[in-house]
Amino acid sequence: MGLEDRTCLITGSSRGIGRGIAEELANEGANVAINYRASSGAAEEVVDGIQTAGGSAMATQADVTDEAEVAAMHEEIDDAFGSVDILVNNAGINVDTLFSEMTRAEWDRVIEVDLTGAFVCTKEFFDDIAVADEGRLINISSVVGKQGNLGQANYAAAKSGMFGLTRTLALELADSGSTANCVAPGFTETEMVQGIPERVRERIQSQIPLGRFATIEEIACVVSFIASPEASYITGEVLDVNGGMDL
Repeated sequence: MGLEDRTCLITGSSRGIGRGIAEELANEGANVAINYRASSGAAEEVVDGIQTAGGSAMATQADVTDEAEVAAMHEEIDDAFGSVDILVNNAGINVDTLFSEMTRAEWDRVIEVDLTGAFVCTKEFFDDIAVADEGRLINISSVVGKQGNLGQANYAAAKSGMFGLTRTLALELADSGSTANCVAPGFTETEMVQGIPERVRERIQSQIPLGRFATIEEIACVVSFIASPEASYITGEVLDVNGGMDL
C-alpha cells in the first residue's frame, strides 16, 4: 500500500488520532503535512519523529475555520511538497453538555470546527484532489454521528453531517477518478478517552461487542488503506471502526 511521492495533509494532526494517521501515512512513504492550530511544539515533535524514522514531514499552522489561514497553508504545502493528493479532514473539538443547557455559542463552535472546518479545507484543496492521479478525500467522523450520545448533540450533528458531505463529494469527484470516503471510529484510546472516569469506561466497554476501545493504530491503518491505490474502487462509503458497537 505504498504512498511514495504522494502529498498528504492531515488536519488537527499534532496529537491523538490525527497524529497516528500522519505517522502511518509517512510510514507508507507519503510526504506529510502536519496541521495544527496552536500546538506548534507538539506538531514539531511529530515532524521530528517522522523525519528521524526516515520519512518526510512538515508542520503547518492554520485554523481550519479561517479561509485566509487555510489558503496560506495551501501555499506553504505547495512550496514544500507540491499539490496535495490526499486530504484527511480530522480536526475537531467537543464541547459537551446536555441539550437543555447547551448555549448557541457551544453549538456554533463545534459545528464550525468539526463540520464547517471540513468544508473550508475541502473547498481550498478540492481542485488539487480532483486533478491528482487518484486523489483521496478522507473525512474522519465518529460512531456518535450514527448513534448520538448523551450531552453531545452538537458533536453528533457535526459528525453525522460528515456522512452526507462525503457522499455528495464522492459523486462530484467521480468523473476525475478521485474518491471521497469517511472513517467513523468508535471510542479510541486517546487522551480525551483516557480521562473518562473508570466506571463510565466500564459502562461504555460493556456496550462494545469486542469489549475494548480501539487503538489509534487501528484507526490509522484503515485510513492508510483508504488512501492507498488498492482502495481505488471504494468511494462514498462510511467505514465503521467501532468494535461492533452499532450492531
